[in-house]
Amino acid sequence: MVKRVKALKARKNLGQVLEEVYYKGDRFVIERAGKPMAAVVPLKVLEDYEENKERLFTLIKQAQRRSKKVKPEAIEREVAEAVRSVRSRRSR
Repeated sequence: MVKRVKALKARKNLGQVLEEVYYKGDRFVIERAGKPMAAVVPLKVLEDYEENKERLFTLIKQAQRRSKKVKPEAIEREVAEAVRSVRSRRSR
């Protein structure tokens, strides 16, 4: 559950916010003047985010290395074939 809380209230009730995050898995968006400024989330959420980000960047780097070895014409042919395949399945 995502809860919105004003910065002053979050500061006054930090212990309660931390307990709700840790024990209930709640997430808080901290606002100042109605503008979202930060979030407090369970540590597992942050760890998963960091792991997924690293995995994504690794995949992007691998794709970039592979794309340098493939001629643009070959990529265009594969894309065109994939589009034809999808369109033919849709028309059935």
